[in-house]
Amino acid sequence: MLSMEIGQGLLIPFLGTVLGAGCVFILRQELRASVQKALLGFAAGIMIAASVWSLLIPSMDACSGWGSLAFLPTLTGFWAGTLFLLLLDHVIPHLHIHGEEPEGLHRDLSKKMMLILAVTLHNIPEGMAVGVVLAGWLSGQTEITGSAALILSVGIAIQNFPEGAIISMPLRAAGMSRTRAFLAGAASGIVEPLGGLLTVAAAQFVTPILPYLLAFAAGAMVYVVVEELLPEMAEGKHSHVGVLSFAAGFTLMMALDVVFSA
Repeated sequence: MLSMEIGQGLLIPFLGTVLGAGCVFILRQELRASVQKALLGFAAGIMIAASVWSLLIPSMDACSGWGSLAFLPTLTGFWAGTLFLLLLDHVIPHLHIHGEEPEGLHRDLSKKMMLILAVTLHNIPEGMAVGVVLAGWLSGQTEITGSAALILSVGIAIQNFPEGAIISMPLRAAGMSRTRAFLAGAASGIVEPLGGLLTVAAAQFVTPILPYLLAFAAGAMVYVVVEELLPEMAEGKHSHVGVLSFAAGFTLMMALDVVFSA
């Protein structure tokens, strides 16, 4: 039963990416700019709420015995996660959805491949977050519950749905077949269950530094939101749809976490 719950926790976020990529079989045209803004804002809201309620608060709670220095492991882990994603951003060649200039190290890669790598870069911290929370639950030494781990997985799956669509639809518009565009969009999310599985497998080693790792995952996720999702959400003609969608995603994830963790 325990292994089944772990498997569900790891695969649910990947399922969100797969379902989103499947939009390429339903929709004939690339998503409108307003729809992309709404989806990006919604995803960003969920990621920020998950970072706070599922990662940063449990990290600080686990260090309550540190007294006035209880913030230190969380602060250290958060900055480590931020700098880690900054490093990946400079190393991994990738191209944002509406970008013209590739980022990262120069490589002779196609535009399609660099779009896939951009979304894969987004998914790295999400897989880490799910794996760390599951490892914390398995350790039994924190206040993290199975419900909290499941809600985080569901929340990330919800925000993975628009990411899957946003990567597969442009690939289809660029001339790739529906099947190949779907497979490429789905493959961008495979790093999540793989990264989560590796973290869970190392649970006994993770437990002593769990507060740092929870904050590390939060720092990495916040980096993705501020560096990539929010700027992409604000591109083009001014609109409030992205901000309202951000608020909707944030409050949805907040409510899910509080209600099911009570």
